[in-house]
Amino acid sequence: MKSSSKIPNTDAVRKQKKKSIACRRCHSHKIKCTGGQPCLKCRQAGCPTECNYVNRDRQIKVHESYLEDLAAENQRLRDQLSQSPRFLTPRERQPQDEDVPEPDTDTHVRNPMLGERAWFLPHDPSLPPIHVCEAACTAFATRIRKVLTKSETTSHMPRTQYTPEDTLMKIRNPAMQWPSLPQARLLLQIVFAQVTRVYHLVLRKSTTDQLEDAYRKSNFDDPVLTCKFFALFALGEVYSARSIPSFECNVPGVAYYVNAITMIPILPERPSLAHIETLLLLSLYSFFLNRRHSAFLLVGSAMRLGLTVGLNHNIPESKCPDPVERQHRTRLWWAIYVFDRMYGSKVGWPIQISDADIYVEMPSNVPGDIHDDHTSDTEFLVASIELAKITGQVIDRVYSRKRFSESFLQREQKLLISLKEWCCALPPQIRLNRDSPVPKNVISLHLQFNQCIMLASRPILLHALIQATSPESIAEDITQTNIRQTLKTLSDACIHAARHTHSLIVEEWTNGSLPIFGYFYAHYLFSSALIMVISSLIYPENSNDFALFEAAFEILRAMSSHGNLAATEFYDNLESVKQCLDDIRGSGGGSFHSDVSRVVETFNDPLSVIPPNQLGLFGNTTVSGIPEATVPSNTANDMTFLGESMEQFLAQPGLDFDLLDPSLTDTVYSWPNLSLWTS
Repeated sequence: MKSSSKIPNTDAVRKQKKKSIACRRCHSHKIKCTGGQPCLKCRQAGCPTECNYVNRDRQIKVHESYLEDLAAENQRLRDQLSQSPRFLTPRERQPQDEDVPEPDTDTHVRNPMLGERAWFLPHDPSLPPIHVCEAACTAFATRIRKVLTKSETTSHMPRTQYTPEDTLMKIRNPAMQWPSLPQARLLLQIVFAQVTRVYHLVLRKSTTDQLEDAYRKSNFDDPVLTCKFFALFALGEVYSARSIPSFECNVPGVAYYVNAITMIPILPERPSLAHIETLLLLSLYSFFLNRRHSAFLLVGSAMRLGLTVGLNHNIPESKCPDPVERQHRTRLWWAIYVFDRMYGSKVGWPIQISDADIYVEMPSNVPGDIHDDHTSDTEFLVASIELAKITGQVIDRVYSRKRFSESFLQREQKLLISLKEWCCALPPQIRLNRDSPVPKNVISLHLQFNQCIMLASRPILLHALIQATSPESIAEDITQTNIRQTLKTLSDACIHAARHTHSLIVEEWTNGSLPIFGYFYAHYLFSSALIMVISSLIYPENSNDFALFEAAFEILRAMSSHGNLAATEFYDNLESVKQCLDDIRGSGGGSFHSDVSRVVETFNDPLSVIPPNQLGLFGNTTVSGIPEATVPSNTANDMTFLGESMEQFLAQPGLDFDLLDPSLTDTVYSWPNLSLWTS
């Protein structure tokens, strides 16, 4: 047979002896080069490093028939590859919204939400595509819409509700004056009450003394001091004021923020603690403008500057004699740490520093601190740091693409054990107590705790929704009681945490104490609302959860109408989910819900019905008929995860997870047609 690759004959291509090429130095001196590396002349001249040669690409002559045969063979190979789509390159594939991931032989150790590759959103053709992280709640909302619509064309909603740079530059006023002293004092008190009780960012007494000293001496020209106080004024305004009518931006405090962000040095060779404090303050305010990427960059800069001055190490007393200042360094580092983990849990970014690289001790009380210069309770700070550690582990073990030796359920078990131990170890004053008003910092801590539970367990709940919408593909696989109960227990934990978050935020809303421009409350409410949608769909006895979804929908709508940019983004996502539900009801929704019912009936011991307005933390109930911040008492026994079923899951040996039916495991952890690639 004739070979498919015809080699040109010797008449067409003559092998010619390559002419020797002189090195650059010999060529420039016009002397004969001996060749080699280095050549003899260069060695004799004492400059062997200068001996190099010009790369030449010679042209050769071949028959035209040879090139035609090569082109024909190339086309034949392309035709053969077209019969096997898995071998096509991304450019050769048919254009579609998302690529379907390849089957993974190790799918049982992966988070079922993760595809083979990252999810990129090509929003603006002139800019690089945006990476959409799996842990983001907006990505979870997109997952829900894909499952409900069963459409491969469902794509992620781009984030357009933020304040862009050109708008900020229009607001910038280099000649902006400081506020009056009484107004500055009030703004500072608001920050101390609303912000620094949750995060240690500045020292209260020394910051107040700096403010008084600046006004007494009219010292308004120090750029570092001005940046710090403008950042504080911005936070004070956004927590106290309503929207300010403005053509550019109606978020209060934005003028102070813009001036501070444009004044602060980007690359200080000798950073001060005030510089790091300012970066953290500006990072926190960036969330009010829904500028999450800016917040991430600012806290990253603060972390790296903190590393340059050794905040992650204990400083010797001889280098810093003042015990309050030493403790401030310690607490400032842990504030950076908490921000890093917290931001990652909201958006999905990986942690920026490992726990193994941190050598500084935990915050502690300073003996003899008569001025109470610390801005946060020590036990509260330690609890926040420990929760931040677990949050970072959730992002790493659930939403990363690493390969783990442990199965997904084993990692889930360890994370929930850590959360339970954290909850049981809380001091009495940090627990939610129904007998007295709950401080805002304690509410914030428990909201983050609930969010951590939802982050860890909601992939299982989404899998339950996929089962409910595709009963014909999984009905015969649900055969084992242990895995069935395990998945249901994890789903219950997610639902209970979401209900508790909802009750806490509704309580704040009805009391009028919810920050109208706050990012984090809007985010927690959005996250819990998504869980309520799934709960009302897959468990008929939880149909009341849809009322909780509608309540969250209305609160976000109200916050959006007042100018909360993050609430606007979350409201738009919920509106899209709600539209999917309306479309299902309008086009054969009865069939959808009957399919859901048939799948749920395959479970033994259905989810017990607890009215949403009587749900406390992890199943503890109250007798109130109005949604409220229901909380357990101050005993360790009340800090349980959904009672006996969760206790059994936490006590189950890891070996038992490996004995599950492999076919069922593959069904649970391999989600076809649910990749996060966009076209």
